[in-house]
Amino acid sequence: MMNKKNQELDERQLKNLKEKRQRRVKNVIVYSLVYTFLAVLVVVAIIPFWIVIINATRDGMAISTQGITLFPGTSLKANYDILVDNVDIVGGFLNSLKIATLVTVLSGYFSALTAYGFYMYEFKGKNFLFGLILVFMMIPSQLAFLGYVKWMTQLGLMDTHAALIIPSIASIGTVFFLRAYISSSLSKQVIESARIDGAGEFHIFHKIALPLMAPGVATMSIFTFIGSWNNYLSARVILSSKENETLPMVISSLKALKIWHQNQGAVYLGFAVSIVPIVVVFIFASKYLIENISAGAVKG
Repeated sequence: MMNKKNQELDERQLKNLKEKRQRRVKNVIVYSLVYTFLAVLVVVAIIPFWIVIINATRDGMAISTQGITLFPGTSLKANYDILVDNVDIVGGFLNSLKIATLVTVLSGYFSALTAYGFYMYEFKGKNFLFGLILVFMMIPSQLAFLGYVKWMTQLGLMDTHAALIIPSIASIGTVFFLRAYISSSLSKQVIESARIDGAGEFHIFHKIALPLMAPGVATMSIFTFIGSWNNYLSARVILSSKENETLPMVISSLKALKIWHQNQGAVYLGFAVSIVPIVVVFIFASKYLIENISAGAVKG
């Protein structure tokens, strides 16, 4: 009788062991397929940027005759000299950096302040105003562009960087996102406790609310910076003088010059220069983006 029980126990253990091995093999296969797919996506996403960087180091003849290659050339210095001689790439870069940085900082701060106000305070017309924000989010920005240009003309801000910075402070999408974010990350009881302790409203916002909103602000700041950095249409309409041109405007003018036929490598170098700040911003702010996504996943 004992031998029979031991035999059944051994068979059960053997069966469990086989099932564990099968699950382990299945998991290995599934994870291998998933990681292989993700690796392919990473390669597909990186290759275009890599080609731009590589072509920035090659001369125009090599690009035209040899096609795509994964190895750098030796014409980086020559391409830079051609680029600097034909356009003000440094001035365009500094103008874009100035505009994008100010837009990002001001938009993030005032959008956070507005979202905090909508979340914490009760006032007449609050729901109406927030509903108005939702309505404006659905209106294409192109429809308001003519009014925007007329407004800048009346204010005397045409051909100034202020015309690209000031209107961008009122970011409807950022306010809507941060209003939803702060409602899930900030407790009103904490704010009430700080008020009882004698803290002022701006002190509470800067010392309590804003640090808690930092991941959400950083997430939206990434997209704000990229959008401002790549902004071409508004800059082309508003700015007319060469010294005020942004980097996208400078790069777009390359195709109208003989440089395109003379050396395509210089054009690719201009593209590479325009990519660098976006990559740097994303690298430094991506941890906040990941924290934001992870927090949402945990709460869900």
